Amino acid sequence: MAMLEVGETIDDLREISLDPSSLEWGLQDISAGDAGRVQDAGNTMYKMRTSQKRKLMLTWTLPTQEQTTEILRAFNPEYIFVRYYDPLDGDLNIREFYTGDKKAPFKWYNLPEKGTRFTTLSFDIIER
Repeated sequence: MAMLEVGETIDDLREISLDPSSLEWGLQDISAGDAGRVQDAGNTMYKMRTSQKRKLMLTWTLPTQEQTTEILRAFNPEYIFVRYYDPLDGDLNIREFYTGDKKAPFKWYNLPEKGTRFTTLSFDIIER
């Protein structure tokens, strides 16, 4: 089973053939607009969390041209559904994400059996 499944709808999830070499999970707290410090003796901070959002930082190392294209096309729509293992929930989860800026530095190999390889392909996906 692949580490990630991606689709434009929950019913259209497809496996990404190359698992990420690095998947860093994060949880972001979203605070109310009027959260912040108050001018009291202790400079008390009122976080006022309104929600939490997952953020996955994804990196693939040395993907081929074909794998890079597959990954970029899968994550190209404005919003995507992703099935992944969520450590906070302790289970596979499906959530809707949008993607951050993508980058893919590449190297050229002269060996025919190696072809073109990208050094890395990396981007973040943030829960909607």
